[in-house]
Amino acid sequence: MKVITHSPEMQQTALALRAAGRRLALVPTMGNLHAGHLALVRLAKQHADVVIVSIFVNPTQFGPNEDFQTYPRTFEADRAQCAAAGVDIIFYPADVSEIYPADASITVVESALSQTLCGASRPGHFTGVCTVVAKLFNLTLPHVAVFGEKDGQQLRIMRRMARDLHFPVEIIAGPTVREQDGLALSSRNQYLTPAQRAQATCLRRALTEAEQRFAAGERNPQCLITAMWNLIAAEPDTRIDYIAIVDDETLAPVLEPITRPALVALAVWVGQPRLIDNTVLRP
Repeated sequence: MKVITHSPEMQQTALALRAAGRRLALVPTMGNLHAGHLALVRLAKQHADVVIVSIFVNPTQFGPNEDFQTYPRTFEADRAQCAAAGVDIIFYPADVSEIYPADASITVVESALSQTLCGASRPGHFTGVCTVVAKLFNLTLPHVAVFGEKDGQQLRIMRRMARDLHFPVEIIAGPTVREQDGLALSSRNQYLTPAQRAQATCLRRALTEAEQRFAAGERNPQCLITAMWNLIAAEPDTRIDYIAIVDDETLAPVLEPITRPALVALAVWVGQPRLIDNTVLRP
């Protein structure tokens, strides 16, 4: 396994691999890897000859009061996990300037799908995500890129960006990996106290409640949202950012009875960390 820390070397390596006929896959991460990331690596290996994992805590996707400074940085452990998983290349920029030159002035702005859900409560977040991923696409030149379904809005924005900007990259979705009790794996789960960790299962329990009511015939989105809200709000350390039901393609709020695939998405603070999860309801 090779670790590349400079952008020109990464791009030159990718060009040489493509010239040699190799098929490349990118798994973009911010490090602090867990089983969810490794599942994305395994999926990438099914679609490519060479798997590249990027590890970069991207400053432009954090808001002014978010956890950029304290976000876990665990490169040595990440490198060991990547080696064990059969990753071929880690792209680990030596400095922020490898991605953002000091006088950088170009960003990538998505103006439709990013206006709801996390985009509404985290202004500028998806501009940071789109900008860094566009840069990673240009540096690693992948044929495919793998993103997790847990970040449902991000996954749909990446598909839209690849389409709109004509990136020759296939976006592949990796299923959400969960703990045995249903909690979606996240690097931020480690911030939970034991009591909060038990409460955090309410996110998945709320989604299950919506799925079961939908299967029983409930199609009113507000009734489903109310049921989920009541379940989560009953936990003492929770604070709800949003619970929403939106069109699975456009991410526009569903205001009428559900007649086409709908994304049920939620974001909840459980103590300090803000956790997200989602499911899709298909009539």
